[in-house]
Amino acid sequence: MKIAIASDHAGFDYKTELVPYLQDLGHEIKDFGPSGTDSVDYPDYAHPLASAVENGECELGILICGSANGVAITANKHQGIRAAIAWQNEIAALARQHNNANVVCIPARFIDLELTKKIVSTFITTEFEGGRHANRVNKISC
Repeated sequence: MKIAIASDHAGFDYKTELVPYLQDLGHEIKDFGPSGTDSVDYPDYAHPLASAVENGECELGILICGSANGVAITANKHQGIRAAIAWQNEIAALARQHNNANVVCIPARFIDLELTKKIVSTFITTEFEGGRHANRVNKISC
C-alpha cells in the first residue's frame, strides 16, 4: 500500500520512527516532511498530504502533531478527506470501520511510540464495514 506521512516539529521523531516501521511491513511511503525538528507550520505539510490522499496518489495518510487537532482540522478542509484523531487503538479501528477515515491523526505529546505503532497498524489494516455506515459517510461532504 502507498501511504502518505507528514508531521510538524512535535511529531517529527515519531514520523522518523514510523517510516522504516511501515517500510518493513512492505508499504511504500511518501514523506511530505518536515525534515527536522525546527518549528514549522503544520498546514504546510498537512495540505499536500491531504491532496495526495484525495487525488489517489496515496491510499491512506498519517499526520502527526502535538495534539493532532491542527493537522486534523487542516486535512478535513479537503472534501475527499476524512481525518480522524486516534489516541487509542479502538478509536483507529472504529474510524476505519464506521467512518471510512482515510487519514489518521496522531497526538504525539499524549501517547507513546509503541501505542502509535499499534494505532497506525490497526488503521492501515482495518477495512470499512460499509452497510449502514456507507449512507452516513456519503452525507459527510458538503
